[in-house]
Amino acid sequence: LSFKMDFLHRNGVLVIQHLQKDYRAYYNFLNFMSNVGDPRNIFSIYFPLWFQLNQTVGTKMIWVAVIGDWFNLIFKWILFGHRPYWWVQETQIYPNHSSPCLEQFPTTCETGPGSPSGHAMGSSCVWYVMVTAALSHTDMIQFLCFLCLSLFFHRRLTWSFLWSLFWLIQISVCISRVFIATHFPHQVILGVIGGVLVAEVFEYTPGIQTASLSVYLKTNLFLFLFALGFYLLLRRLDIDLLWSVPIAKKWCANPDWIHIDTTPFAGLVRNLGVLFGLGFAINSEMFLRSCRGENGYRLSFRLLCALVSLTTLQLYHFIKIPTDTEYLFYVLSFCKSASIPLTVVALIPYCIHMLMKPSAKKLN
Repeated sequence: LSFKMDFLHRNGVLVIQHLQKDYRAYYNFLNFMSNVGDPRNIFSIYFPLWFQLNQTVGTKMIWVAVIGDWFNLIFKWILFGHRPYWWVQETQIYPNHSSPCLEQFPTTCETGPGSPSGHAMGSSCVWYVMVTAALSHTDMIQFLCFLCLSLFFHRRLTWSFLWSLFWLIQISVCISRVFIATHFPHQVILGVIGGVLVAEVFEYTPGIQTASLSVYLKTNLFLFLFALGFYLLLRRLDIDLLWSVPIAKKWCANPDWIHIDTTPFAGLVRNLGVLFGLGFAINSEMFLRSCRGENGYRLSFRLLCALVSLTTLQLYHFIKIPTDTEYLFYVLSFCKSASIPLTVVALIPYCIHMLMKPSAKKLN
C-alpha cells in the first residue's frame, strides 16, 4: 500500500510541477476558482441567494454542505492523506535529498490532512444541488407547456449546458487546488466523487424540509459527539489526528499563511454552528411571519431579501475572531456561523416584512 501511495504522490508531484511551470500565467484565474470551491462561500454567497429564491433548495444546500463536510473530516482522519507541499520535504523516495521544488502560495498551507479535498467535495455537492434544482425547474415549466419537438430539444440543450457548466467548474476547482500544491490529483477526484454521492443521497431525503428544532439539535449533537468520540478513541490508541498541524507549520514557506480556521475542528465547529442557526431560524416566529406569510410569495420581497442578505454577509468578513486562545476561537466561530442563517432566514426577512407592512396598509 505504501508503494502504491508513493507512486500516486510521485506522479502527482509531476502534475503539479507541470501546472506551475506551464500555467503560471493563469494564477489569478486558478486562485479565483479555488475561492469558488471554498466551503465558506456556500454559506455567505450560494445559500442566501438560493434560500430566498427557493427555500427547499436553500435548506437542502445547508444540509448537504454540512453533512458532506462532516464526512470529509471523518475520511481525512481515516485516510491520513499528505499534502504535496509538505510531502516532498518529508518523503525519503527521492535520492540524495533531491526533493522537487513546489511553489507555495498564500492559500497553500492548509493544516488538515489532504484526502479527500474539502474544496472539491464542497463544490461538487453544492453545485450538484443547484444544477438538479435548475433542471427540475425547467422540467416543471416544460410539463406545463405543450409537448412538442422544439421543447424536447430545448430540454436536451438545457440539460447539456447545465451539466457541462457543472463539470467545467469542478475541473477548474480541482486544477486550482492541485496547482497551488495543497492537494494531489487523486485527492480532488475523491472529493468530487464524495460530494456527488452525498448530494445524490439527499435527493431522496425529503424529511429535512419539515425537520423540527429538535431534529436539528439532535443531528448537531450526534455529529459533534461522534466526531469527538472518534477523535478521543484514536487518541487512546496513540493515534494523533492532529498530526498534520505541526508538519504544515514546519514546511509552510511563510508562517503568516498558516491559519487556524483550516484546522479540522475549525471546519466542524463552523458547520455545526450553521446547522444550529438554520434549525433555530427556520422554526422561529420571525421566519413564519415573514417568509411563510403573504409577503413570502412576492418576488420583489424575495429578491430584496436576497440582495440585503448578500450585502450584509459580506460585512461578516470584517468581523475578525481572535486566534490567541483556541477554545475561545471555536466558541466565537460557532456563534458567528450560527448568526449567518439566523440573519438570512429570520432577521432580514422579518425586518423587510415589518417595513413593507405600513406601505401595504396605505395602499389599502
